[in-house]
Amino acid sequence: MYLEHANITVENAEKTMDFLKTAFPDFALRGEGELQNQSGRWFHFGNDNFYFALQQCDEHLSHVGTRYLNDGINHVGMVVEDVSGVRSRLEERGYSGYETDRHPFRRRIYFYDPNGIEWEFVQYLSTRPEERNLYEEQAS
Repeated sequence: MYLEHANITVENAEKTMDFLKTAFPDFALRGEGELQNQSGRWFHFGNDNFYFALQQCDEHLSHVGTRYLNDGINHVGMVVEDVSGVRSRLEERGYSGYETDRHPFRRRIYFYDPNGIEWEFVQYLSTRPEERNLYEEQAS
């Protein structure tokens, strides 16, 4: 089992793709087209194994069934090999973020893209699941 893609509605797909390209230099546009049954475009942006399906709607309708809503998305979590590198690239481009308190087996940073979506980048410092999944109250 693995996650193939996440579908997110954004106001400006270009800005989100620029943010993601900064964080993940291997990401590229895999495909794009017109949305069906509503005005706007879709973009598949990622690598050979994973992508984000970004929907940019021209009309933001409020009733269910007419568009996907981004309400309720708290953040998207991505595992990375070098959280310091991701942070440096994002900060160099002017994105602001923060790092959570240190954990013995992982590091986490959070950044907002220009569409207001929060992205979590986590680097695991252990290959052992019982350490990677150790919660703060268990660590003490």
